[in-house]
Amino acid sequence: MDQEPESAGAADTTLAASGVTVRFGALVAVDGVDLVVRQGDILGLIGPNGAGKTTLVNAITGFERLSAGEVKLGGRTITRMPAHKRARLRIVRTFQSGHSFARLTALENVEAAALGAGHSRRSARRRAGELLGFMKLSHRANVAAKALPHGDERRLEVARALAMNPLYLLMDEPAAGLDERESDELMDAIRGARDDIHCGIVLIDHDMRVIMQTCERIQVLNYGKTISAGTPGQVRNDPAVIAAYLGASQD
Repeated sequence: MDQEPESAGAADTTLAASGVTVRFGALVAVDGVDLVVRQGDILGLIGPNGAGKTTLVNAITGFERLSAGEVKLGGRTITRMPAHKRARLRIVRTFQSGHSFARLTALENVEAAALGAGHSRRSARRRAGELLGFMKLSHRANVAAKALPHGDERRLEVARALAMNPLYLLMDEPAAGLDERESDELMDAIRGARDDIHCGIVLIDHDMRVIMQTCERIQVLNYGKTISAGTPGQVRNDPAVIAAYLGASQD
C-alpha cells in the first residue's frame, strides 16, 4: 500500500476511554473500564466469553450508549457522537460476522468503502485494487462476496476497513474460523497495515497464540472489569488472568 495517513502534525490523536460503564437493565456488561490506545499501537483485548469485550468496543465506536464514563479522541469528547460520525473521524471497526455486501464483488465492496471515506470514483477503484493486492485477494476481485471462502471473506472485511484510512481500527475476532496458517497470514497483513498507515489497532481474539504474537500490549477483562494490563509476558503470568481463564464459567 502507498496510502499515506493524513498529516496530524504534532496534534494529540490519542483514543481514550475513561470509566466506561454499560448497563443492560440490571446487568452491568462493562464496569468502569479505562482504555488508551495511540497511533501505531496494537492493543489486544481478551477475556472469557461474556467478559464485556465486544460491548466495550461497541461503546468506543458509538454502537452502544454509555451508562457512564466518556470517550475522547485527541482530547475531544466524542461520547455522544453517533457511530457514523466517529467513522468520519476515522475510528473504524470490524465485526465478528462480516458486514460485506453479499451480492457485490470483492472489488466493489472495497470500492464502496473507499467512496464512503471520500474518494472519487476513480480514486476509489484504484484504492480498492491496491487493497485487494495488499490482502492477497486480487484473484478474487470479481467474485461476489457471498461466494468467497471463509478466509477470503475475513480478508475482505479487513480490506474494507482499511479503505476508510483509519486512525484507529477496532477488530472483533478477525481470525475467527481461520486455521493457523490463515491466521498468521492475516496477522502479518494487519501488522503491515499498522506500519504502512500508522493506525492504532485494538484486537479482540480468543486465540491466545494470535494475541500473544501480534500485540505489544494486552488488556484483560473479566465480568466487565479490567483485571490485568501489560505486555504479553506480564499478562501471561498474572495470577488473576490464570484464575479467570481456568475458572471461567461464563458462556
